[in-house]
Amino acid sequence: MKLKYTAILFLATFFGAASSCKKDLANLNQNPNAAQTAQPDYLLTGATKVTADTYWGTANNMDASLLFVQHWAKIQYTDPDRYIYTNSAFQELWTVGYSRSIINFNQIIKQADAQANPNYKGVALVLRSWVFMLLTDAYGDIPYKQSASIDQYLTPAYDAQKDVYFALLDDLKTAQTALDPAGKAIGGDIIYANNISLWKKFANSLRLRIALRIADREPAKSKQVLADIQAEGGSYISSNTEIAQLVYQTSPNQNPISNLFDTRDDYRISKTMVDQLFALNDPRLPIYASKTQVATPQTYVGLPNGLLVGDASNFGLTKTSKPGTYFLAPQAPAVIMSYAEVLFDRAEAAARGFTTENAAALYTQAIQASLKQYGVADADVAAYTALPATQYDATNFKKSIGNQKWIALFGQGLEAFAEWRRLDYPQLQPAVAGVLNGKIPVRFIYPGTEQSLNGANYKTAISNQGADVLTTKLWFDVN
Repeated sequence: MKLKYTAILFLATFFGAASSCKKDLANLNQNPNAAQTAQPDYLLTGATKVTADTYWGTANNMDASLLFVQHWAKIQYTDPDRYIYTNSAFQELWTVGYSRSIINFNQIIKQADAQANPNYKGVALVLRSWVFMLLTDAYGDIPYKQSASIDQYLTPAYDAQKDVYFALLDDLKTAQTALDPAGKAIGGDIIYANNISLWKKFANSLRLRIALRIADREPAKSKQVLADIQAEGGSYISSNTEIAQLVYQTSPNQNPISNLFDTRDDYRISKTMVDQLFALNDPRLPIYASKTQVATPQTYVGLPNGLLVGDASNFGLTKTSKPGTYFLAPQAPAVIMSYAEVLFDRAEAAARGFTTENAAALYTQAIQASLKQYGVADADVAAYTALPATQYDATNFKKSIGNQKWIALFGQGLEAFAEWRRLDYPQLQPAVAGVLNGKIPVRFIYPGTEQSLNGANYKTAISNQGADVLTTKLWFDVN
């Protein structure tokens, strides 16, 4: 884990940018004394970290999805919390996703084939599938098929969201087959330290996530995916030690949240989250939220979402709670998929009749796993899961799972945003001074550059999907 991120990121960025140049220009600029192709281990490290930084960082997480799902709120510069955005606000996920993540994972796949190392291919397919899922979850229809050949398709066509999800399921099945713990070793893996067995579990866990994402539209396909995993003898992430996450280092390779709070003080914990944790006497409250700097009767004070600047200021910087010190630490992890999430997903699959597992038992195990993820004592875990308010309701699994999963996904803004739209719980109230006529955003708008650089395909996408606005529901978001 003590890799030199900076040098590796430079290489990954360089080769991502180089691949977008015209071939003849690239040939003119080749250095005869330098290697022209980055090694797959360097590419893997760089592409993983740049993706995690974007996923966990400001534009997509702190200034958007964490606000939409009311994990966080803004106490200064409150426009994003009121759903006021420019057409460049959601540029980063798109730009980094395609030009620095996917392009480098594609390069790893090519090198893996050339070097006859299927494990590199499998890992790159898993991570590329995760990036594509982040993109389609956020925007809806996106370029998928033509995005692999940027030299051939400078203006790639968009694929329907359903087709993207189905293609990702195929990619992950291919990855599962390629990954072989007894095969050639890999290097540069800063998620699982080159442990291929854990990558196989992560691949299946992503297949489970996608199967549920499409479950309201394509239940037969969802059920078949889970049957395939069972027939293959596959397993999922099965403990907190197997969480898919990037554990950061100290500065300059610190967690993006830690990096932001070194110089800024814009964010507080949402009142919605704090109130819910208080109502449940949830032991995660002092982990998710910091004590107010000035003593207050409640000790932990959340901020309502979407206040006008003056109204937010009146709550006071010292009288409202920042995120907890766990999340502000330089080495805090960027969680991609937790054990708790997998258990919630298995519980839902059982509740839908896709498997024969015990939904109630898995639901309780999921809550326990989330609490243990943050070091909550066994006695407190037992007390919390015994509360009437945390019991599983078989008559409304979406409510039980949706409410508890929302809490467990704290900090994972993009995933929490997708699950809130899909499960429709918790039932959130729009921002106090929101500008969407009493609605909460249900998607990201496409970057403005798509209109100018890929206009024809952009117009086709919105013609098929609906207006390019924050309130247009995506294909998977049924209710």
